[in-house]
Amino acid sequence: MTIPRRHLIALPAALALPFLHVAPASAAPVIGAPAPGFTGTDSHGAAISLAQFAGKPVVLEWTNDGCPYVRKWYGAGAMQALQRQAAAMGAVWLSIISSPPGEQGHADGALANQLTASRNAAPSHVLLDPEGRIGRLYGASVTPHMLIIDAAGKLAYAGGADSIPSTRPEDLARATPHVRDALAAMAAGQPIANPITRPYGCVVKYRGA
Repeated sequence: MTIPRRHLIALPAALALPFLHVAPASAAPVIGAPAPGFTGTDSHGAAISLAQFAGKPVVLEWTNDGCPYVRKWYGAGAMQALQRQAAAMGAVWLSIISSPPGEQGHADGALANQLTASRNAAPSHVLLDPEGRIGRLYGASVTPHMLIIDAAGKLAYAGGADSIPSTRPEDLARATPHVRDALAAMAAGQPIANPITRPYGCVVKYRGA
């Protein structure tokens, strides 16, 4: 079988990991630039726009419940802990599902709400993005892919949830916790030390791609 060149990565050891894709750093949005505006529909059928959260930090999390990298984070309770950390600092957390019908991770509102409840997750909203409009707007390439928008509406962080591209929960303890550190820095009014990192996870299969 020939592997498409766009799916090859520079870390040979990672080739054994299922569905792994490490996005190039150059694919990250521009840090410090205004975050692109959007409006989407959440899992309860409500219209949600980025503009309605003006003045608050916003975390964007691309998710896919079938992805083993996502399951590592939720199975260990680590993503839920980040969601609650964000809420404690007054941030809005938007989990975004960009998988179209027929692709792994696709969910309608009822399934998305069921997943949130079963995992004791705490996003502010789960946005359904089957057309991939929001995902493409932000260059989301994998799940989980994480971005943070500061209270001024500018992109403050883009990349991975942490530093180790692994499906093993035990690796969470020894990885650099990029998102946790970024949230802590923002809460303290300090610069984010590593505002751009390499996201890893399952490739987002956009409709028509």
